[in-house]
Amino acid sequence: MKPAENELPLSNDGHTAADRDQTSSAPGKTPPPSARTPSVIDCDIHNELSTIDQLLPFLPDYWQEYIRISGYPGPSGGDYPRGAPISARPGSQPQDGAAAGSSLELVRKQALAPFNTEIGILNCAFRAQSVKQEDLAVDLATAVNCWQIDEWLTPEPRLRGSLVVPSQAPARAAREIHRFGEHQQIVQVVLPVRSFIPYGNRFYDPFYAAAVERDLVVGIHYGGSPGHPPSPVGWPSTYLEEYANMAPVFQSQVISLVAEGVFDRFPDLRIALIEGGFAWMPALMWRLDKEWKGLRSNVPWVRRPPSDYIREHIRLTVQPIDTPPDPRYILQAIEHMESDTMLMFATDYPHWHFDRDEDAWPATLPEPLHANIWSENARAFYRFNGGP
Repeated sequence: MKPAENELPLSNDGHTAADRDQTSSAPGKTPPPSARTPSVIDCDIHNELSTIDQLLPFLPDYWQEYIRISGYPGPSGGDYPRGAPISARPGSQPQDGAAAGSSLELVRKQALAPFNTEIGILNCAFRAQSVKQEDLAVDLATAVNCWQIDEWLTPEPRLRGSLVVPSQAPARAAREIHRFGEHQQIVQVVLPVRSFIPYGNRFYDPFYAAAVERDLVVGIHYGGSPGHPPSPVGWPSTYLEEYANMAPVFQSQVISLVAEGVFDRFPDLRIALIEGGFAWMPALMWRLDKEWKGLRSNVPWVRRPPSDYIREHIRLTVQPIDTPPDPRYILQAIEHMESDTMLMFATDYPHWHFDRDEDAWPATLPEPLHANIWSENARAFYRFNGGP
């Protein structure tokens, strides 16, 4: 999938975004967790590079030479320390010692087969946004996207891809979206939730315009390394503090997107919040609505209650679950969001939020929530099967 110089590669078969998901899924041999579940759409599977050397075939010669001479290991946000128990479920690391999530064979066996997954969405945590040399960041993003298509999407039709982009350079990120956005298995652009400036800022408008034009969801995912402290009050001392503090960062991005008018400027924009939990969302929606009523003159472009924008434009994945697994608490959160379409199933493979008892909790919910969370909310939101 290496693009020729000065040439933008097209879809591998000429499909457009509207028909990108007519590809048939390969049924697995393992029955789904519930007999009521005809299919599962997994909205968060991680595919990881084991070494930056895997990108060398997709990089210009001068960057290949730079990497070899300097020993550059590639960007790392430290989001998933290899020694942390939550970073990789037991058995997910290949026998050769490569990174968990780097083996397509294990993804098929451990993530797709157990749930009889119809579609799995890849979210590569390659942090091009943290590379300060902009030209290198752009070429690394292109290389990662070529690698994903060659090594993951082409050999496995059940998988869909999320583009890695240099969001610190929105115009160049937009070009990356136009370069690959018509590929039938590309359905999303992924950004880390921690950003240099809030995602509601007009700085990102070229990026959003390209995502809307190519009919792609913008996925905002746990992690990132923009150089700012990973908490609202400064640098923490432990990984536990950093990990738990990611929820307020998600809330900050939601507030920014709504208050700065992104959804008014881009009424077709769709945002998926991935690996950030969901129990905090009802309280945030209530508080935003309350404060907007008294401060709406401060944001005259926000023409409707903030919760309306959130229900229309934003979806959340359910892993890692941040409520007790008792369905009563989950039903309560859904009731308070006043929407049964906002939650989407995810395993977060290979992170160890995955193989615990609560992974099957959607099977205990009544219809239509059961089908909605397992697959139908994601099917509608990502417009699979030639949706609207």
